[in-house]
Amino acid sequence: MAIQRGRRRAHVAVQPQNPGTEPVRPPAAIDIDVAHASRIYDYLLGGGTNFEVDRKMAETVFGAVYEGGIESARGDVRANRAFLGRTVRYLAAEAGVRQFLDIGTGIPTEENVHEVAQRIASEARIVYVDYDLIVQAYARNLLESTPEGATAYLTADLREPERILTEAQLTLDFEQPVALMLVGILHVIPDDDDALGIVAQLLDALPSGSHLVISHLANDINADEMAEVARRLDGRTRETFFLRGHAEITRFFDGLELLDPGVVPIDEWRPPRPSSGNDGRRTIPIYGAVGRKP
Repeated sequence: MAIQRGRRRAHVAVQPQNPGTEPVRPPAAIDIDVAHASRIYDYLLGGGTNFEVDRKMAETVFGAVYEGGIESARGDVRANRAFLGRTVRYLAAEAGVRQFLDIGTGIPTEENVHEVAQRIASEARIVYVDYDLIVQAYARNLLESTPEGATAYLTADLREPERILTEAQLTLDFEQPVALMLVGILHVIPDDDDALGIVAQLLDALPSGSHLVISHLANDINADEMAEVARRLDGRTRETFFLRGHAEITRFFDGLELLDPGVVPIDEWRPPRPSSGNDGRRTIPIYGAVGRKP
């Protein structure tokens, strides 16, 4: 794979994308006996990069607890993916951002950050970061950049901000605005690990005009339902979930210009069609927001 200017060759163990008709053969060192959040998410999205343990966990937790069952959970993850796409389109088309640092990337699927951004600005540069080995195994699908732009993949944990910043600068120019994408990741980082401090450290390294994008599971929307989801997942997946409320999530944007409409359920952040008001739909228990560094 050719290396673009400033681009680091990602060291990944690549396997072909599973089309959904053949069983996934896990790369060496992939634990298929414990459910993983990224694979549960992939299953709910309708992907094929997941295992029986992930599918059973999704059905046991979301199928049993969610109002509307597993289809409601599928609707939530589709809404989260749509939120990602809308924010990237806004940042690339309206805010003029040409660099993206996507931490907690997840298993590649359609409309990844580089696909959305480079469709608008072919010169866009993207660094993907995840610590899940199966994401690493499929990272080839994240490295198909346009000739004018660049993509790179880094295997790292959000709890390693210094390492992420150091290696991201091999692809990104930190003298120009960067979009820090933390979509569906902060709810596995507890306050004891200084989640606020990690986000602040990442933002401190980025220049004026950079943006922060967050989506985060809520503990104050459908509160009883979400508390039971977290209880059932706790200790049964590799990750532990730390749900937060509106005020706690808003704190991640301290010092930033919070863009309209603020911290809202993800389907209410600049939807493609205006809402018809209270139509009786279930509120999605995921907050989303975008802030700009002044």
